[in-house]
Amino acid sequence: MKKIIEWMNEKVAPKTEALTKNAWISAIQETMVSTMPVMVISSFITILSIVKDYIPSFPDLSYLSQFTMGLSALMVSYLIPNIILEKMELPKYRRQAGFMGASLLLAMSKAGLNDQGMFAVDPQRIGASGMFVAIVAGLYVAFIMKLFSSRSMFSQNTKMPSFLVDSFDSMAPILLVALTAFILCEVLGLDLYAIVNLILSPLVNIAQSLFGFVFISFLMAFFYSFGMSPWFLTPVYYTVGMDAIAKNAAAVAAGGKATLILSNETFGGWIWLGGTGCTLTLCILLLLCKSEKLKGLGKTCVVPAIFNINEPIVYGAIVFNPLLMIPMWINPTLIAIITYLVMRAGLVDIPSSSFLLWYIPIPILTYLTNHDFRGVILVLILLLITAMIWYPFLMAYDRQCLAEENKEKK
Repeated sequence: MKKIIEWMNEKVAPKTEALTKNAWISAIQETMVSTMPVMVISSFITILSIVKDYIPSFPDLSYLSQFTMGLSALMVSYLIPNIILEKMELPKYRRQAGFMGASLLLAMSKAGLNDQGMFAVDPQRIGASGMFVAIVAGLYVAFIMKLFSSRSMFSQNTKMPSFLVDSFDSMAPILLVALTAFILCEVLGLDLYAIVNLILSPLVNIAQSLFGFVFISFLMAFFYSFGMSPWFLTPVYYTVGMDAIAKNAAAVAAGGKATLILSNETFGGWIWLGGTGCTLTLCILLLLCKSEKLKGLGKTCVVPAIFNINEPIVYGAIVFNPLLMIPMWINPTLIAIITYLVMRAGLVDIPSSSFLLWYIPIPILTYLTNHDFRGVILVLILLLITAMIWYPFLMAYDRQCLAEENKEKK
């Protein structure tokens, strides 16, 4: 364990930190976080849809989802190039970059005039299903804008106002992006949306497999146990999850069944029990400890844990503590395996609507995620399992802390 900790500190942590600070990677992460408030609107609509099930006269608010989650890919395509240029301290083309990112996504989505002369686009392509394509569009635009950021048609001592200089200079990268879309989509007739999804399908398929689902669940807890926030994995699991929930919703709307298990909703409802690493039952068990230190920590951490906030317990007791790091790795791994197999067997409905109100207490959150009481039964069983795993490790740590406290008293 000592060697693992040294290896993480000396080898992995610096590389991970460098990765999270990379402008291209961190921009995707920041973009996903920026879209979350918009996704939360869809989550509230999901709650209100329960009311409509019992009160048919209650207004249908699905229209709001069309302009929140339904435009999520469009938002991503705008934000990514904008944020990348901001992080690279190249503000010259930020506004144009955002606009061209959205424009390129529309071109890749085959948007255009229909037979009636109306502008039309497949709504699925600019919604959550188009996340991957939006990221590609945004990255490409940011790359082109960066190439031209140090070039200008005017000399440095020009008398023209800077805003006019920037406007004229932006014409070249804008034209290049537009020509790219024109040649690939119009002249060659390529469906870039389908091509990008086809190229990325192996990644999505791996993530949606049992191995991928369990591995991502483990990685989040593993890195978190070393003090590294699992948020740096957001570009992977959040993007795959948004794509999955959109496809599940479309399948259910067409009369089929949801089949994609890895989603942010599944993580929230069954895997992040009290936060990454399944720490809710640990906080409750702390109240049973004999050590004053651990009992006091439990009183401090249990309320945040109920609302799925676990930074106090993770940084207060788990990080670099071998006795608690090991169960933090075991719990999400085992819980992910059980959840995946149960859902794949059809014993619990797979989530098929956006619900990102992760701070609602378990098991209320679980029920609101898929409206299936069998999911509540499953999460209660999972909580019991996590408590059984935490208990022996915590008791060993409690004896250790108690011995240290008794020694100090002497």
